[in-house]
Amino acid sequence: MPKRQGGLFESMFSTASLYAAYLKARRRKRKKSAVAKFERNLGANLYKLHEELHDGSYVPRPYKTFEVFEPKRRLIYAPHFRDVVVQHAMYAVLYPIFDATFSRESYGCRVGMGTHRAIDRAQHFLRQSPADSYTLQLDIRKFFYRIDRTILQSLWAKKIKDSRVLALLECFAGYPDPVGIPIGNLLSQLAALVYLNPLDQFIKREMGCARYVRYVDDFILFGLTQREARQAKVQIEAWLKDRLALELSKWTIAPSKRGVNFVGMRTWRKTRFVRRRSLHNFSRALRKGALQSIVSIMGNAKHSASYNHFCRRMRTERPDLIHQLPERHRHACTNLPLHQSR
Repeated sequence: MPKRQGGLFESMFSTASLYAAYLKARRRKRKKSAVAKFERNLGANLYKLHEELHDGSYVPRPYKTFEVFEPKRRLIYAPHFRDVVVQHAMYAVLYPIFDATFSRESYGCRVGMGTHRAIDRAQHFLRQSPADSYTLQLDIRKFFYRIDRTILQSLWAKKIKDSRVLALLECFAGYPDPVGIPIGNLLSQLAALVYLNPLDQFIKREMGCARYVRYVDDFILFGLTQREARQAKVQIEAWLKDRLALELSKWTIAPSKRGVNFVGMRTWRKTRFVRRRSLHNFSRALRKGALQSIVSIMGNAKHSASYNHFCRRMRTERPDLIHQLPERHRHACTNLPLHQSR
């Protein structure tokens, strides 16, 4: 049994920790009314939070819910700002404890990881794989909605023995249905990492797969024979159902030479492009002059062969917006020759 951490509550919710959590919670949100309201009586609000947490009367306020439709339809649960502060205080202590146990091949919602590193790793494994090998790509069905909270709580408890912290984690995981956790929570991101960490260990250690990468609920095994890929799919599917009460939504076995469609990129050994959806979104953003969307799409494409294509389109279609771009994009749009193709 790995060493369990106790005595976390006091350090997690000291006055200094709550103030540091407030500073993190307000980043890029200073203009929101809920943040401004909390700040108007900052000292009193932090003191009240501290008091409620330590006397056991603290209860998270009901979530505000709204739907988003990109990249797919999802119901988002937005916590009250005071509860965001509490979550940041918890995350600051819990993340390092659990991150030390995570696989190198887990790239979603982790400090220093992200989509660009995930696709770099995937391309590295494609280059390592034999030319006649296959990839096995799998996706978990409605992952956040299917997380078994009883299993999740047992995974938290493997590293935490502080009962008050475990109780708070259960409070924030509260969800209208018997299973699932709310999308939109900071702690839900950590919960997702904790929940699928056993899958990473199973694939890497028990199955002995040397080439593997995962971004949240989308993961790929590289360098397999076709037979090995089929066997691995059956093995992983059974393990997910038995150990985590999850099932696959889709899976693909394909020759490595076809590349992979992963974390917003279509990637081969030698090159990569953004997905068609990004091309459509960029065209729409250009027509509307939606600068924030343009910058976001260009930032995502920066490490792909599509980036120069976007820069040239900016020069030919919306030169009036170039001066409003961040310097790195502005320089590229200004200096790239127009005659080259994507």
